[in-house]
Amino acid sequence: MFVWQLISQLGTKNRDMPTTTKAKKDSAADAKNEEFSKETYVYWYESMVLMRKFEEKAGQLYGMQKIKGFCHLYIGQEACASGSVSALRKGDKYITAYRDHGHPLALGTDPKALMAELYGKETGTTKGKGGSMHIFDKEVGFVGGHGIVGAQVPLGAGLAFAEKYNKTGNVSISYMGDGAVRQGAFHEALNLAMLWKLPAIFVIENNGYAMGTSVQRSSNVTELYTLGEAYDMPSEPVDGMSPEAVHRAVARAAERARAGEGPTLLEFRTYRYKGHSMSDPQKYRSKDEVEQYKQRDPIEILRQTILDKGLMTEQELNAIDEKIVGQVEESVKFAEESKFPDPSEALTDVYVQTDYPFVLD
Repeated sequence: MFVWQLISQLGTKNRDMPTTTKAKKDSAADAKNEEFSKETYVYWYESMVLMRKFEEKAGQLYGMQKIKGFCHLYIGQEACASGSVSALRKGDKYITAYRDHGHPLALGTDPKALMAELYGKETGTTKGKGGSMHIFDKEVGFVGGHGIVGAQVPLGAGLAFAEKYNKTGNVSISYMGDGAVRQGAFHEALNLAMLWKLPAIFVIENNGYAMGTSVQRSSNVTELYTLGEAYDMPSEPVDGMSPEAVHRAVARAAERARAGEGPTLLEFRTYRYKGHSMSDPQKYRSKDEVEQYKQRDPIEILRQTILDKGLMTEQELNAIDEKIVGQVEESVKFAEESKFPDPSEALTDVYVQTDYPFVLD
C-alpha cells in the first residue's frame, strides 16, 4: 500500500490520492519502470540518511546556541530532494525557500561547508553571510534558499528563461511550501512559464501546514496540484515520501521540458516531523499524528526495500549509517574550528562590480 493511501486513513481529506484517468495512466507507466539500479538505491539511502543526521545534529546545535537566527529543518521530507536529484542531470538549476539544508546535501555540497555556514563562519558556502535560510552553492547548481515566501518561484522561472534563451537543454526546478501557493508571485510565474513554454519544474512540497495553519483551514482548493490547471499546465500529485515516485514524476517533467513542451507543476505530498522552525511549539497538530506519520518514515521504507530486493545487507547499511554519522561529526568539528568572517568582509560580495561606488552611501 502506498504511503498516501495509508495517510488518507488518518482522516486528512485533502491528502487522498485522486483516481483520475491521468493518475491511472501514470500508474501504468510507473509499473513498466519499476526497477531502479542498485547505484540509485544506494544514492537515495546515503543522501537521505545524510540529510536526516545532518538536520538532527543542526537541531541539537541550535538548542546549544551554536547556530543562531532562524533554522528550518527538513526532517521527514528527504525523499523530495533525493528523488529529484536522481532524475535530473548536471547543469540543471535548483532553487527553494528557506527550508534549504537538504537540497544542497542531496546535490553533493560538502557537509563541512554547509555546517560552517550555519555557524556563520568564513569557510561556509557563502562565507558565513547567508546562514541557515540562505544557502547557495553554484558549483552544484543550487541557486539558493530564499527567505521571502514565494519569491523564489519567479526567480526559478527566470532561471528557466535563461536556460531556454541560451539553448543549454537544462531545466530549472523550483521548490516551495504549500503556503507559497497563495502568493501572487506563484501565479504570475506559472502564467509566464506556460505562456513562454519555459523548461521549468515547479514543486509544491506540501507538508500540510505551511507555517502552522493546515491547508484545509487556509485554502478553498486543497488539491494543490490542480492550481496549475488554471494555466493549462501539466500537473499531478506525487507521493513525496517515496524517492521512486518522486524520481519518476520529475523525470517525466524534465523530459517534457527538454522537448520544448514547457513547465510542469508537481505536488509532493510529504510531512515534516519538526515544527516550521526551531521556535515552533507545534500546537496546531497532535503528537499522535506526528507519530503515525513516523511509522511511514521514507528512510525506513527505503531501507526495507533495499533489504527486500537483496541489494545490500543489514551490515552494509549499518556501515553507511556509521560513515555518515562520522561525516556529520567532522562537519561540526570543521565549523567549530573555523573563524568568523573579518568585519571588513561585511560589504564585500554585495555587487559583482568590485569597485561599486555607492555601497557606503
